[in-house]
Amino acid sequence: MSELVWAQAQQQLLLPTGLELHSLDRALGAAQGPGIDFADLYFQYSRRESWSLEDGIVKDASHAIDQGVGVRAISGEKTGFSYTEDLREATLTEAAQAARAIVRDGRRLAPHALGAPRVGTLYPALDPVDSLDNADKVALLQSIDRLIRAADPAVRQVSLSLIAALDTVLIARSDGVLAADVRPMVRFNAQVVVERNGRRESGYTGGGGRYDYRELLEGGKPEHWAREALRQALVNLDAIPAPAGVMPVVLGNGWNGVLLHEAVGHGLEGDFNRKGTSTYAGRMGQQVASKGVTIVDNGAMAKRRGSLNVDDEGTPTQETVLIEDGKLVGYMQDTLNARLMGMQPTGNGRRESFAHMTLPRMTNTYMLAGQDDPQDMIKSVKRGLYAVNFGGGQVDITNGKYVFSSTEAYLIEDGKITAPVKGATLIGNGPQTMQQVRMVGHDLALDEGVGVCGKDGQSVPVGVGQPSLLIDGLTVGGTQA
Repeated sequence: MSELVWAQAQQQLLLPTGLELHSLDRALGAAQGPGIDFADLYFQYSRRESWSLEDGIVKDASHAIDQGVGVRAISGEKTGFSYTEDLREATLTEAAQAARAIVRDGRRLAPHALGAPRVGTLYPALDPVDSLDNADKVALLQSIDRLIRAADPAVRQVSLSLIAALDTVLIARSDGVLAADVRPMVRFNAQVVVERNGRRESGYTGGGGRYDYRELLEGGKPEHWAREALRQALVNLDAIPAPAGVMPVVLGNGWNGVLLHEAVGHGLEGDFNRKGTSTYAGRMGQQVASKGVTIVDNGAMAKRRGSLNVDDEGTPTQETVLIEDGKLVGYMQDTLNARLMGMQPTGNGRRESFAHMTLPRMTNTYMLAGQDDPQDMIKSVKRGLYAVNFGGGQVDITNGKYVFSSTEAYLIEDGKITAPVKGATLIGNGPQTMQQVRMVGHDLALDEGVGVCGKDGQSVPVGVGQPSLLIDGLTVGGTQA
């Protein structure tokens, strides 16, 4: 598999324009010079498609191909960056010189010869776009549309989509690192709108990962996700206004890890801590969460949406423990911030494409399982909220304050789950919330594979997860006081 990945990367990115390894050496040489600490090249070929069906009709079908190379030159804390879609050596050299011209200060490091390529085997090196005939893609969406419409007379609208992408990347660095990766991705989305007695509600879900369409179809996963979207919509039809006030909240497992991702994860990225803008800056070794809370970022999980064999700087991904038994023990690092902070890169250097700068970003971020029974959490609550699923949210990483809206939630009354509620919003502070965790479930689950993370205008695929949690004293915004 390793040789196959390297061969595919060369075939796709170098050979069509006559580039060879010595061409990359020369380009890196052009990006270096007096005052340059580090330089790298990031080649990328992307192929992606999307199929959307609404009301039984294909509303949109798109296919796009893009390629190019980004060149970076670093001097101290300053970064020069340029990119081009022209992969000929002369243009590559011009881009390297442009990146170098942006930064001038710093020390010069002696260039290294490129070594053996780094590759991995977390997912198959295949093109998912061609793994299913177009007619079969349309037939799948239409069959699921019919299935959901027949399942309940309340169904008014069904929106489904299939998405596939292939990214082939090659990274060459001035310190001799050479890496390649072939990254497949597929995703299925379902949204269902229902109506009863003039009231309309909706449900949304989906899933996917780093594999092809045929694996996506195994076990009837798309049908399962579509039924789940319908179930959520029907639950919300019967929902009553959510209570408001300070109360205990039980968070369900899996996708609810998106709150952890936003309210805690971003604050543990290296750049925010190096600059002192994160609420976690300067707190290494301190107790920042309840005992029993352990949070990791792990980009080395097989076939997961947020996984990478190597990050976008060619560093192998790994499991990085961020908070261990409540203590802050690590940050997520790219090469630049790791060097400036005197730490090691953790394989978290990510970028949206060759036309974007590298940033320290999350991959698959989740809390490890505890030993508590989720049913015991429910039984311990006299009056509170059981939040099963979250929708959108906002967070300020400088102070950890967040607001998250629940898309499926229930009242807890006298230790029992009772009526579904609508309009529940969780309001709090990430570090403070982590210190209010009273029970950690034994039921760790990761999301189904739909996460997208935004930072500085860039979007990348990620994974989230957590076990069930009991959190005391959370502020719930609702419509009933």
